[in-house]
Amino acid sequence: MNTPDAPLRLLLRVNALSAWRRLRSLRQQSKLLVLVIGGFLVGYLTLAFTLFQAGLGFIGHFPGLGSLLEERLMYLLFAFLFGLLLLSNLVISYTNLFRNRETEFLLTAPLPVGTVFQWKWIESTVLASWAFLFLIAPLLAAYGRLNHVAWHYYPATLLLVLLFIMLPGLAGAALAIGIARHLDRKGFQVAAVAALVLAVGVVAWRFRPEVVTDDVLETRVQAVIDRLLVNTGFAQSPLLPSYWLSYSVLSWAEGAFKAAGFYALVLLSHVLFFGRIALTGLGRPFYEAASTVQSRASAFARWDWWQRIEARREALATEIRRHWLATAGTTEAVGRHFAPPDRVDALLRLTGLASDTRALIAKDLRVFWRDTTQWGQTVLLFGLLAVYILNLRHFTRQLDSAFWTGVVSYLNLGACALNVATITTRFVFPQFSLEGRRVWVVGLAPLGLVRVVIVKFWLASLSALSLTLGLTLLSGHLLGLEWPRQLNFAAAITVMTFTLNAIAVGLGALYPNFRETNPSKIVSGFGGTFCLVISFLYILVSVVTLAFGSPWGWHADESEPGRGVFSWVVFVLTSALAGWLPLRLGLRRVAATEL
Repeated sequence: MNTPDAPLRLLLRVNALSAWRRLRSLRQQSKLLVLVIGGFLVGYLTLAFTLFQAGLGFIGHFPGLGSLLEERLMYLLFAFLFGLLLLSNLVISYTNLFRNRETEFLLTAPLPVGTVFQWKWIESTVLASWAFLFLIAPLLAAYGRLNHVAWHYYPATLLLVLLFIMLPGLAGAALAIGIARHLDRKGFQVAAVAALVLAVGVVAWRFRPEVVTDDVLETRVQAVIDRLLVNTGFAQSPLLPSYWLSYSVLSWAEGAFKAAGFYALVLLSHVLFFGRIALTGLGRPFYEAASTVQSRASAFARWDWWQRIEARREALATEIRRHWLATAGTTEAVGRHFAPPDRVDALLRLTGLASDTRALIAKDLRVFWRDTTQWGQTVLLFGLLAVYILNLRHFTRQLDSAFWTGVVSYLNLGACALNVATITTRFVFPQFSLEGRRVWVVGLAPLGLVRVVIVKFWLASLSALSLTLGLTLLSGHLLGLEWPRQLNFAAAITVMTFTLNAIAVGLGALYPNFRETNPSKIVSGFGGTFCLVISFLYILVSVVTLAFGSPWGWHADESEPGRGVFSWVVFVLTSALAGWLPLRLGLRRVAATEL
């Protein structure tokens, strides 16, 4: 007997079987590699649990302040994670709903549009939230271990977290539909930019640093803590879903089951209410938004400056076609004499590269620029890093010893490197796979697939380096580091950028997925997870090696240049091996690919 939810159950069953078969095929292809990945994942969970337990234990030993600080940190953590989950769901939902070939196929199939939306919402929520679960599990387990909670704390916390991730998933899908429906309207674009500028101004004013004097420190401890953490008060607003989750987790750990149950029911009621509205009422708006996205040429088509650009482009294309029909010359002659005066082409000609290499670079740059979700996420990630770096100037007032100067400077290096790893895993790793089933066209070109991969590596490395190097030098300047130390960190981030890009490009070529057009799904696969794990381990080893071999010492009277040279030798050898091996294996795999 067919029921209204039968198509959705069929989609869930088919995709679950496909995922299971892909997992089994990976085990059959390379059992050793699967064991290595599993060992890395278990090692990460163990290491994260140990670090969280040590950190929470250190905070908890503060007399009279431990429990207060733990609660504040928990509220603050879940509040920021809620914001990041909302943003992640917005980006992934937009891509999955409106820039996905499977969605286009399902909309033409004899399926209700509501069912298509429900399936894509489930898929988007899983893709956006799995990393959150992977991150938060060791923390909640460590918190439970330190507080000696009962066994039912762990399944109850898991249930609360699963309910929690549904709210940003629903909100992100609704926002994605609204943006897709109205993105081409001039009023909407102006309002969005104005709202963004206003939000940045409000955040900058609201979270301005609090100056603490000696007179303040002589008052009561509770007053001092409240004043020092005054900017964290927003995380304890009862209107935030993160507050409901945090309060439930903390109350359950303390044995206050009535309070925990109350906020758990508040969370459940909001999930059921908004879930019912979204999953039953957003089907038609989703279809209308998809039709709007497919029917418009550009989101800026209503602006006069964009219309002038399009008119100029059409005129150039007409002139090239006219001359093509009238010229008996070769393709190279037409391209040499009548190439459109595009800014990308004009800049690439200044580099002196070969014409085929310039064509590939121009193609990748144009594809990247035309995909709003790609460059939008890049700008967002580097924007968050820029906000973090600009706030480093507030740390300089507390850096009164060589030890803390070294700690903050190397933690800053690790933060910059982790941001590079995020960029390379999210954007560089899927570049080869995004060539899709038309990869044979590139492979049969005179350029060849091996050179294609090499060009992608250099393009990604130089593009990332142009941003990370500047941010690293800026952060060193804001920390008040002397020039030799700033140049040391600049050289380190340069080596790490090339290595991380080599890892991403090599593993992307080693584990391609030509059947998928969604970069989020490509990254969420086996190869993307492996790339992320390898990148993080490399960063951890590199930062620790450079920190322990710091030639400036961890105390004012220490200075051992020989130790610094030794650490740099180890760092360079580790980087060369970590980058060369995946890139070499990827190039060998590409060279042996049959088209």
